[in-house]
Amino acid sequence: MELEIKRIEKQRMHSIVPLLSRLNPLVPLGVLEDRLREMVQQDYQCIGVYDKTELIGISGIWIMTKYYVGKHIEPDNVYILPEYQGRGIGKRLMDWIFEYAKSVGCVASELNCYIDNDAGQRFWTDQGYKLVAYHYQKKL
Repeated sequence: MELEIKRIEKQRMHSIVPLLSRLNPLVPLGVLEDRLREMVQQDYQCIGVYDKTELIGISGIWIMTKYYVGKHIEPDNVYILPEYQGRGIGKRLMDWIFEYAKSVGCVASELNCYIDNDAGQRFWTDQGYKLVAYHYQKKL
């Protein structure tokens, strides 16, 4: 297995839609595409994991500054194809993201994880994250 981790260029961002669709199966494909176009305009970036030329994993990233934490990176919609899971690829992806974050002056990382995602919670804890808050949402 020959892995490469790199930022996906804006003009190739559409390549992540099949993986986003697997991660978000209840969101129609057209909605995912529309949201992605809008997000790219809002400085959304995505990191890809490639096995040769095949995109096998992704993590969106947002870089922002908040009063209580300072400049930080937020991994978003992290997904590794099931046949590649359990091989340490997620950790390699996060290590790449943390190094990138440090290189652009980030002092922390924050993320959201669904409360029913037990495997995700274990993964994030293993990556050194601590549960510090609850994420609330209200539809308007």
